[in-house]
Amino acid sequence: MSAESPSLQIVGAMLSHQGCVRTNNEDSVCYVMPRKGDAAADRGVLAIVADGMGGEAAGEVASQIAIDTLQTLYYEMDGSVPDALAASLAAANDAVYRHSRSDKACAGMGTTCTAIVVRDGELFLGHVGDSRAYMMRGGALHQISVDHSLVAALVRDGTLTAEQAAASPDRNVILQALGTRETVDPFLFKEGLPLQPGDVIVLCSDGLSDLVADPRIAEIVAGIPPLDACQTLIDAALAAGGHDNVSVGVFAVTDQLPDAAAAERPTREINVTREIFLRDDAT
Repeated sequence: MSAESPSLQIVGAMLSHQGCVRTNNEDSVCYVMPRKGDAAADRGVLAIVADGMGGEAAGEVASQIAIDTLQTLYYEMDGSVPDALAASLAAANDAVYRHSRSDKACAGMGTTCTAIVVRDGELFLGHVGDSRAYMMRGGALHQISVDHSLVAALVRDGTLTAEQAAASPDRNVILQALGTRETVDPFLFKEGLPLQPGDVIVLCSDGLSDLVADPRIAEIVAGIPPLDACQTLIDAALAAGGHDNVSVGVFAVTDQLPDAAAAERPTREINVTREIFLRDDAT
């Protein structure tokens, strides 16, 4: 699917898979690409990946609450993108936290949440947890989110090397997640990152980043359309063991108008437990 900005086009897709081991999918994904003239168009393109935790059905409840709250409130808010993302993430945290306190079956649940907004040719990020956002430019892939995990914090302060962190038994210990406490301190872009034709934005849960190395992610997204790249990335994670749910979004930036037929092409259906697409023309 594609969306227009004053000078750039965003073409993207998102897919989610339960993996090879898990019996349910605690990830949730969505993207909203308003067309020119739609009421929501001036708020830009929004894409979110959330990786729930809590066992049984609680994780998927947490991730779905976060997705629903964030995407609804973001498009209802005025003001700057960073302020709207911050307020929406705070509201999502509150919604997950209150639900976990009111429903014993969901006690202790939480979720990561990584959201991007593309508006007026600029990229904004709002992020909590260890799901990731990447930017590929000029063939080089760069992580633009900051992992809120124990090992990432130890790497940043020099206690661990990246290699030691990757092998650490504590690599999945998360320091922040939506809904696990009353307040949250998200990582936010205070200013937009100007985009260029040829840029590719990748969102993913740790079911991808734990199993597929960054150079392989870059190789995959460099040469094929977003929907095919999403499927190939998921296939790579499954081939590497698929021990977790896997969710990914790929969004290509171009200054070329999409082919009319391609722009209307529906998202291909795949056999997944959980796949959420919020579209501007959804009913």
